[in-house]
Amino acid sequence: MARRTGRRPGNPDTRQAILDAARAAFAERGFDGASIRAVAAAAQVDPALVHHYFGSKDRLFLAAMHAPVDPAELLPSVLAGDRAGLGERLVRTFLGVWDSPAGTAGVALLRSAVSNEWTARLLREFLVTQVLRRVLDQLDVDPAELPLRGSLVASQMIGLAVMRYVVRLEPVASAAPETLVTAVGPTVQRYLTGDLAEVFAG
Repeated sequence: MARRTGRRPGNPDTRQAILDAARAAFAERGFDGASIRAVAAAAQVDPALVHHYFGSKDRLFLAAMHAPVDPAELLPSVLAGDRAGLGERLVRTFLGVWDSPAGTAGVALLRSAVSNEWTARLLREFLVTQVLRRVLDQLDVDPAELPLRGSLVASQMIGLAVMRYVVRLEPVASAAPETLVTAVGPTVQRYLTGDLAEVFAG
């Protein structure tokens, strides 16, 4: 009996084929540029099957990059309080994730991003679209300033993660989380909502 050709039906390899296609699409086109339809075409499956396995593009993206957490579940509590404490809440939540069992996956992702360009692109898209965009959209600042503000926040947070969990630089590596929240939170707050006129003037 001749084997049927065309779109791949659901089977044990289908999910992995979709994830492989998604990683390539997100790395090449970014989160906004990639589509469920394009991922499905690359994986040779129907778009409905992608939705069946992953539900949404956001969920597909998180699965494709092995994200340790879903920012959509954590950020509402970060954004809920007063704006003056946003930097500290963001750092506190960030450290809470990295100090939890999910942090192991985060360290692996960071190590991979340093040596693998595709992983670096995925991490960059994750930070921009899943974390920073959700935070920055809530701020009452000039939209033209948002890209630089977001990049500065990311540099602070990722730098902290590298020093604490990868390089393990003391005393940052063993410092109590609240010590780091107190030290780093105001800097993140300044990047989010502070006066950066001199920076933008340059």
